[in-house]
Amino acid sequence: MHGDTQHAPTADEIDDLARAARDGDRAALEDLLAAVRPRTLNVCRGVLPYSSDAEDACQEALLNVANKIGTWNARGRFTTWLHVVALNSARSTYRRMKNQAVASDVLPLEKPDPRTTSVIAGTRLDLLDAMETIERDHPQFVEPLMLRDVYGLSYEEIAEQVGVPLGTVKAQIHHGRKLARPLLRPQD
Repeated sequence: MHGDTQHAPTADEIDDLARAARDGDRAALEDLLAAVRPRTLNVCRGVLPYSSDAEDACQEALLNVANKIGTWNARGRFTTWLHVVALNSARSTYRRMKNQAVASDVLPLEKPDPRTTSVIAGTRLDLLDAMETIERDHPQFVEPLMLRDVYGLSYEEIAEQVGVPLGTVKAQIHHGRKLARPLLRPQD
């Protein structure tokens, strides 16, 4: 696949590259990173509204993939594992930016109004704040909820990725949604 720009790699081809990279093939790792960069950037863009922020998170995610490829268990699709890595990198970038903004007093005085802030098409600041709030007391709900409701992964893919039974994943997502709903609505 070296230098092949004719087609986007299939999921099977990505899995093959990931296995080779995990087993120490440096060329396969380079090809893998190039192949998954667009997908990784899209995941990051889904969380971070500004291109430069999403690019930073994407770079962090790709670095994490390169450094942690050995932790991919190859039982599920590499792209499912990649979604989690990219999501965590985007959330980490958001937290870092938020902490820097708080330290330098550049946060806006008003929070975005969830009635006018699109969680799907626009900024995700209200969603990220909600996930951080939930994560403090119920961290087990955040990852399955984000993977399902933001990235549209199937329940089966999520169960495989987080390593819990399918019924548990469905329950975690249900409870996570119940906790998130009031955090996304304006307080009266």
